[in-house]
Amino acid sequence: MPYRHTQFGWVILAVIALADVLSSVIVIAAGMAWVALLILGGTAAVFLLLGWLTSEVDATHLRMRFGVGIIRRNWALTRLRRADVVRNPWWIGWGVRFMPGRTVFNVSGFSAVEFETDAGKVYRIGTDDPEGLRRAITAALER
Repeated sequence: MPYRHTQFGWVILAVIALADVLSSVIVIAAGMAWVALLILGGTAAVFLLLGWLTSEVDATHLRMRFGVGIIRRNWALTRLRRADVVRNPWWIGWGVRFMPGRTVFNVSGFSAVEFETDAGKVYRIGTDDPEGLRRAITAALER
């Protein structure tokens, strides 16, 4: 039974929208409307890259991708050792974090599923459905 869940980064969208409005007002008032277009284009690109996080589990792989999928990772289920529901501390933040001992992928909130590969690498995928993702990984590992 495949699992697929997408978490949308509402806070990221709100911050980007606020920054767009404020910066656009400032640069348009200064007579540089073209700069406002550059800012809008840049922040739209950031949102398309990092605005949502999709987690998928199928018969052979655990997959994770941010936004439109340029930033993504795939792990063969045969390489996974365990999966646990965890809570990220606030200071880890959102986005992709390379930390000592683990890599974190998160778009919003603090809940995540932590898993370890047979190579000993530890990863966390942030999700607002941690129990569902953990169950999907565990069920796939038991097959």
